[in-house]
Amino acid sequence: MSTTETRRFAAEVDQVLHLVTHALYSHKEIFLRELASNASDACDKLRFEAIARPELMGDDPDLRIDVEYDGEARTVTLRDSGIGMSREEVVQNIGTIARSGTKRFLESLSGDARADSRLIGQFGVGFYSAFVVADRVVLRTRRAGAPEAEGVRWESNGSGEYTICDEPVARRGTEVILHLKADESEFLSGWRLRSLVSKYSDHIGFPIRMRADEGGKPSGAWETVNHASALWTRPKAELKDEDYQGFYKHLSHDFQDAAAWTHNRVEGNQGYTLLLYLPAKAPWDATFSGRDERRGLKLYIRRVFIMDASEQLLPAYLRFVRGVVDSDDLPLNVSREILQENRLVAQIRAACTKRVLDLLERIAADEQDSYAGLWKEFGNVLKEGIAEDHGNRERIAKLLRFASTRGEGAAQSVSLDEYLSRMVPGQESIYFVTADSHLAARGSPQIEALVARGVEVLLLSDRIDEWMASYLTSYAGKPLQHVGKCEIDLDKLGPASDATEREAAERAGAPLLDRIRSLLGDRVSGVRASRRLTDSPSCVVLDRHDMAMHMQRLLKQAGHAVDAGKPALEVNLGHALLRRLDAETDQVRAGDLALVLLEQALLADGGQLEDPAAYVRRVNGLLAA
Repeated sequence: MSTTETRRFAAEVDQVLHLVTHALYSHKEIFLRELASNASDACDKLRFEAIARPELMGDDPDLRIDVEYDGEARTVTLRDSGIGMSREEVVQNIGTIARSGTKRFLESLSGDARADSRLIGQFGVGFYSAFVVADRVVLRTRRAGAPEAEGVRWESNGSGEYTICDEPVARRGTEVILHLKADESEFLSGWRLRSLVSKYSDHIGFPIRMRADEGGKPSGAWETVNHASALWTRPKAELKDEDYQGFYKHLSHDFQDAAAWTHNRVEGNQGYTLLLYLPAKAPWDATFSGRDERRGLKLYIRRVFIMDASEQLLPAYLRFVRGVVDSDDLPLNVSREILQENRLVAQIRAACTKRVLDLLERIAADEQDSYAGLWKEFGNVLKEGIAEDHGNRERIAKLLRFASTRGEGAAQSVSLDEYLSRMVPGQESIYFVTADSHLAARGSPQIEALVARGVEVLLLSDRIDEWMASYLTSYAGKPLQHVGKCEIDLDKLGPASDATEREAAERAGAPLLDRIRSLLGDRVSGVRASRRLTDSPSCVVLDRHDMAMHMQRLLKQAGHAVDAGKPALEVNLGHALLRRLDAETDQVRAGDLALVLLEQALLADGGQLEDPAAYVRRVNGLLAA
């Protein structure tokens, strides 16, 4: 018995529909690309399922996508012969958005971003792009293998509700009928629809058919209006840049062009084809949150789509890469377990990684402006490879870019090779400092003496940097050294003060150092005269393997217990605050001065005070004295 239900969309879908209908006005034609891509996916899924269940094809073995328009009825129809959907699948796939990215999508459509229709496909809501041009959408579908009577009809005007009922559907697959808005007559043209298929969907691997126009109406025979062949199987000599870019947009649902790509065919005992793209902009899930669900690469076996297999075919630090891998040799009944155990998959993974790193190296060497854009988008993700890919660590390190004391502003443009070329005579280490921000790194007291001697210091201010630096301990035979950890032999790094005079000053200051050590007690591991300070009164110094202060704070904020050793306090004996402390006879004020020296040093190094209010009272008291 057929039952008709009226249901409300899930709350977030309702918001998406409202924004799509009322806010996304640029590039309206995007709807055809999204619906054609959905149809292509449905055909791919049926072709794969039919490997194990040939009966799903029934008496219609052809997989295709048909596009029709009706000027009198003002409709555009897309129909595929793919897998189709059951009633439950329609409710699940259309009535809700089963993706964690929905909230992020909604946030991205606020303010000026509302007109950015390239977001639609990236957030998995491509079907709803139909409501950009249609005020009513009807979907009719029947799952492959189900009887005709188990067809389903779904209908909505995009206002927050939809109806769903059983309806006999003669053929398997899905039909989407768009009733166009009054001002969208441009899409009631065979020429216009053909041009959109050519622009967005030419490289879909199934025939997209339209009827030939006769007398301005679609009444002729069916014609295939796309290439209907997998682009990656065609010779590179036949392909133009626009062909590659068109396929990229179909593959990634990105409205922008790809930044670069690499297309390779590997022959021999194992045969496979790689077509890999670097996006120009980071997808919304390319950062750390994207590690759990990665869908950048699609795995095909002899042109049959198998799965999104990014986890097996690329390391996590290259999860921003998009593309396809088509193997000649993997078994068609492949599963994730087989992939994990298959030796060929390891070879393909290594080849994919090599090709991407080759491409990045070429751009870094030949197109520095382009690489600067890629680094801005994907640099923090690429840094993960230093820890995760020991075999390629040196290659990845070569691709890293940093801000430095020689650079302008916060631009991360200095490579390690450039740093090595500028090392001063006697310099044996690559020096860097980590901090919460670029300004904090550039203003760190710990780098003062190095900068005064003309030694370049790398300024690391991204959250991942301290973790990355714990794995990148050397480059090209030169150790990397945090300037706030351990002693630095400054006498080897350019002009320095007279050693005899300095040693005399340190001997004269020994009683003051003992006094500060007594005032601070077990808050520090020691107090010593500093050779790394020129302008600041104090700084904290850690042991080589201690965790940096700002990293300790980040971990504490995340709820982790941090068992860190006590820092040493280094003081600038020539600074006015030290002279004041030396002359202070009031023990209470002397204790406050010593604590302020320590607390200011902790704050400058990204540490966190246990009692900020007490610090404010001490500073105010000293100022008022």
